[in-house]
Amino acid sequence: MKLFKQETQFKFMNGRKAAMIFSSILILVSLGALVTNSLNWGIDFTGGTLIEVGYPKAVELKPIRSSLDKAGYGNAVVQYFGTASDVLIRLAPRENQSSATLSDQVVAALRDQDSTVEMRRQEFVGPQVGDELTEDGGLAMIYALIGILIYVAMRFEYRLAIGSVAALVHDVIITLGCFALFRLEFDLTVLAAILAVIGYSLNDTIVVFDRIRENFRKVRKGNSEDVINRSLNQTLSRTLMTSITTLLVLVALFVFGGELIHGFATALLVGVLVGTYSSIYVASSAALLLGISKEDLMPVVKEAEGVEVDNLP
Repeated sequence: MKLFKQETQFKFMNGRKAAMIFSSILILVSLGALVTNSLNWGIDFTGGTLIEVGYPKAVELKPIRSSLDKAGYGNAVVQYFGTASDVLIRLAPRENQSSATLSDQVVAALRDQDSTVEMRRQEFVGPQVGDELTEDGGLAMIYALIGILIYVAMRFEYRLAIGSVAALVHDVIITLGCFALFRLEFDLTVLAAILAVIGYSLNDTIVVFDRIRENFRKVRKGNSEDVINRSLNQTLSRTLMTSITTLLVLVALFVFGGELIHGFATALLVGVLVGTYSSIYVASSAALLLGISKEDLMPVVKEAEGVEVDNLP
């Protein structure tokens, strides 16, 4: 069932200049936040100590944070782990203090507030591992973008390839900028969400580009802007239905999924919203700005024994 019973007639490309200004502002704000605030790296990247404690019954997190604050661990990240009686504590590394000593002091501080607390496990992530994760995570995003550029260039045309990668870079920068601007913790789950955003945005962009290529070959009237507008209107219902259903799932994850996946759900929420916008405006506007035309997407014609044959891909 289509979201719109009749094909819409929105003139998307008429607003491409305003969209470019809006996107430029978002990117500048995001880059500014990344430079001035930087990302709030989680323990996966910075290294540190992770402590899991258990209580015989459900507890509130506020008294636990207060106890740790009084003991000098005000920067500790405290969150539920599975149930309201299981608590996960993340601590940044401290100089001249081993992970075992740090764990013992934290548990002692908690037992002063509630003697029934039990330490379940403790883990230590060294700074070297954190540096490797930071480097590997950045390389993973770069390799993904390069691979996408090559794939789309082989499948479509280089102007469309540049447009799709421009949209992906746009989505990634703005999503990272949100985490830097609001100082949200950036851990491995968020990195996984960023890579998922790249895949989601690319899938939506390829659907649009498929329709643009098809219409450039069969629509005889109208310039490049008209063809792109028509293609965007034809895929609008699919784009919105996909985005809305995905957002419903992500909102449920954000609200009911617990503290551990808040970062993951937040990154995907921002990425899906920005990715839907970029599929409509950024990717197509970039291709139009680069001068895409019917001649660029028409199939190559070969002459064989006096007969013209369309060499369709």
